[in-house]
Amino acid sequence: MPDTESKPVPARPASTVLLLRDGAEGLEVFMVVRHRQIEFASGALVFPGGRVDPGDRAIAEALPGLGPPEAGALRVAAVRETFEECGVLLARPRGAAELLDAARLARIEAEHRAALCRGERPFAEVLAAEDLLPATDRLVPFAHWITPVSRPKRFDTHFFLAAAPPDQAARHDGGESVESVWIRPAQALAETEAGLRKLVFATRMNLVRLARYASVQQAFAEAAAAPVVTVLPESVETPQGRMLRIPREAGYGGELFPALDPPAM
Repeated sequence: MPDTESKPVPARPASTVLLLRDGAEGLEVFMVVRHRQIEFASGALVFPGGRVDPGDRAIAEALPGLGPPEAGALRVAAVRETFEECGVLLARPRGAAELLDAARLARIEAEHRAALCRGERPFAEVLAAEDLLPATDRLVPFAHWITPVSRPKRFDTHFFLAAAPPDQAARHDGGESVESVWIRPAQALAETEAGLRKLVFATRMNLVRLARYASVQQAFAEAAAAPVVTVLPESVETPQGRMLRIPREAGYGGELFPALDPPAM
């Protein structure tokens, strides 16, 4: 008899960046609103990010000190996606210790960002033309989530913290994202509770974690000290309704959480 059991769709490697700054009322994170015609998380408030491209792996393989190529590709993808979706470029001139200054970034953005977002210019070409190296050392691993096996589109996503360079202005790309905001994590959660925002589960839970921190320094220190535990949400039925189970040791303050949205990434 034929095998009627379908295999799970493979999860594609992806990187997400939680770009942070210290605001007047506490820690703020940069978020974008996905275009409603985008297939994944349409209309949702999300952290910038996307899947790893083959070009990211090629860049990582050419850079020393990034470890295994796949791990390096995740970091390169995080830098690329931050530039594409935020206009913030975590890169430094070759041989320099500091990141790009605002004036040079403005010229680079004007010349390259739109073409990069349209897929007309590889990131490697941008880096080579400007003699830049991605500042992957500015990224701190924060979380690792894999889309549930039941979903038709799946991602294996690594979340990184990054401090926003003070002289670089973050703004959405106007294509995949139609709005952007610097927002306190607790405020984003409260606005979602009030029906003003839409969050997918992984974003909601990582905002819950971020809301514990009073500053960028505290967020970085605690993330550096905590092991990253892989989270693959599992849907379970309970007397209280459908819940999503995640590992307690992942650091989200529990194991079962209400499934207020589809269990996607």
